[in-house]
Amino acid sequence: MLRGGRETVLLQEQASGRVVPLRPLQRHQPHRSPSLSWNGRYLAVLVQWGNRPTAVIADRLTGRLHPLPLPGDGDPERLSLAPDARRLAVERVRSGQRRIELFDLGGLIEPDPPMGQALGGPQP
Repeated sequence: MLRGGRETVLLQEQASGRVVPLRPLQRHQPHRSPSLSWNGRYLAVLVQWGNRPTAVIADRLTGRLHPLPLPGDGDPERLSLAPDARRLAVERVRSGQRRIELFDLGGLIEPDPPMGQALGGPQP
């Protein structure tokens, strides 16, 4: 979606139509290539960080933004977050060639809770 002339990710609840605020991403626009974990806790997205596009993970539970230091050269083009947020596939372009690289996010973020467990931990 374009907002103020910039590409912006908009997260909207289907049932209510309510737009969910993505405060950690507001300062880093434009956004592109969003990918959501299965229960919506994590949102992987490409943002403009300085002069380069950067892959980041927004944790909607804690409000933290985790930039991903990608080794090597080549700009990230597309992201795909595993449903449990344990891995991230990044399509990058280097010298006209496209590569898919898979990154383990285990040391950066905790995995999404198992299916059926509410966001924010176990419920009584």
